[in-house]
Amino acid sequence: MNTFLQFQQGLKELPLATSWMLNDIAEMKGRQQLFTQQSPQKLKVLREHAMIESAVSSNRIEGVRIEDKRIGTVVFGRNNLKDRNEEEIRGYRQALDMIHARSAQMTLDEKVVLELHRLSRGEIWDAGKLKEKDGDIIETYPDGRQRVRFKTVSAAATPEYLARLLALYRELTRNKVVPPLLALAAFNLDFLCIHPFRDGNGRVSRLLLLLELYHHGFEAGRYISVEKAIEDTKEQYYETLELSSQGWHEGKHDPWHYINYLLFVIKTVYKEFESRVEGMSSPKGAKTEMILSAIEAMPGPFSLRELETQCHSVSRDMIRMVLKQGKADGSLSCEGRGPGSLWRKKR
Repeated sequence: MNTFLQFQQGLKELPLATSWMLNDIAEMKGRQQLFTQQSPQKLKVLREHAMIESAVSSNRIEGVRIEDKRIGTVVFGRNNLKDRNEEEIRGYRQALDMIHARSAQMTLDEKVVLELHRLSRGEIWDAGKLKEKDGDIIETYPDGRQRVRFKTVSAAATPEYLARLLALYRELTRNKVVPPLLALAAFNLDFLCIHPFRDGNGRVSRLLLLLELYHHGFEAGRYISVEKAIEDTKEQYYETLELSSQGWHEGKHDPWHYINYLLFVIKTVYKEFESRVEGMSSPKGAKTEMILSAIEAMPGPFSLRELETQCHSVSRDMIRMVLKQGKADGSLSCEGRGPGSLWRKKR
């Protein structure tokens, strides 16, 4: 809300880095239709992989993890879930399903915000409910020391702050007071500073970011995970968020650290999208890309079976072919024999 109050009178000038990134993203958006007219089957593979990465990465940023071999089952399967972590990852995937299928019919209002929180938090008692108690953002150091990184809006004031934020966002985007990408980045920053939920604020903020990208015609997030791009730059995410939240309550904060970070993420997603689509020069190109991305995401040694769980739409023979090629070119090594043998990435 307080970022929008700064922007309400319009922007007289933009930081040079911001202008450059806005221009670059606008050019990529202009090429978007060309890339989205590729083979539907190839794009389907990218969408499926992005869905896995988004559900896993957005939760992993918040410390919610599951076994690698369970990822495919949790994200796409219907089996019973083992614990709260699996429940939250499955819930996030369901929230993504809703955005992907119904974004055009979804208005950014309190009802949508609460519904996305309800889905992404699973069956926990306060899913879909604003926080009832005050709660600051606490940072814990490795030695156990803690500090208050940011004092959030009180529980009592949260409904009013959230309502004003949503109203200001609609007003500024409707009247085109600021460019759409700046508006959605400012919304994201103010949402995180309000911190309307007891838990799950970061995950909901990323779902809302994706929803508003779609509303403004930025489609690359359907094929490349925005959440994975944020996870890959997590230190920068937290650093810029802290810098831009200093002085937020007084309206004296500098929002450009965080805004420029989100623009960088969006640009990164578009570059990756164009790169992957251009690399699909053969019928097997898309599936190869999916396998290679899954290998890159593996945190350590992995088996063929574990790789299959993340590439459920790819045949075992295809996966074996990519592994064999990796062994031949020296990027992978293998210990043992059969489906249970361990593969390692060589750095």
